[in-house]
Amino acid sequence: MKLTRKMVLSRAKASELHSVRKLNCWGSRLTDISICQEMPSLEVITLSVNSVSSLEPMSGCRHLSELYLRRNRISSLAELFYLKDLPHLRVLWLAENPCCGPSPHLYRMTVLRNLPRLQKLDNQAVTEEELTRALMEGDEITAAPSKGGAGNGRSPPSYTLCSVGSSTATSQGLLSYTEEEAEIQGQLSLKTPAVDGSPSFSQRDALRSHKDRNILTAILLLLQELDAEGLETVQQTVSGRLQALHRQQPQEDVE
Repeated sequence: MKLTRKMVLSRAKASELHSVRKLNCWGSRLTDISICQEMPSLEVITLSVNSVSSLEPMSGCRHLSELYLRRNRISSLAELFYLKDLPHLRVLWLAENPCCGPSPHLYRMTVLRNLPRLQKLDNQAVTEEELTRALMEGDEITAAPSKGGAGNGRSPPSYTLCSVGSSTATSQGLLSYTEEEAEIQGQLSLKTPAVDGSPSFSQRDALRSHKDRNILTAILLLLQELDAEGLETVQQTVSGRLQALHRQQPQEDVE
């Protein structure tokens, strides 16, 4: 079944597609969501328990922050290629899709390596440790999935394997309807801004932590491209920086 303009406007209670911010299509037997390309303001969409096989229509939803896709027909993790350039995506629910494969660990590490901005994957919070491990243990997706043979579920993965150790560079199990709907309802409600319009202390701390995490991730990725000489230069710079920081500590700490 194709998601139509009429269905979208009816469910979102909107008059125009470009104004739709939230859409719930849980269990609607959908196979075609191409109309999402016409919803640039979309922030939250629930597509769980459908038959969606491609994430390409989501690539233009630049404001998307939460995407619920549990129990669909996403056959390859290469589909994550279409989500890599979504700057605000923080919540992804992808469990119970064929792309999760036989190894829950490799699946989770691969998703986090390619979508390091995520704060929650399959209803499980993402940790700093996981993001660091994902750089080492996940596979990097560098190209869009091949369309040839799509739908038979047996075509080889179209993403490029780029583990950190090479030269080229947990799913939650079955989730009940009630559990997921409770999660979605909690996520759909907009947070009330601070009275003065500025972020709260906890919001500022979260933003700072997220920025630090992105910097660390970028540094670790760049280290993979350096040769022995370059790594030695980095080591010397880091040692000098650490020594300078230690010298800035109050004298009483030394005593």
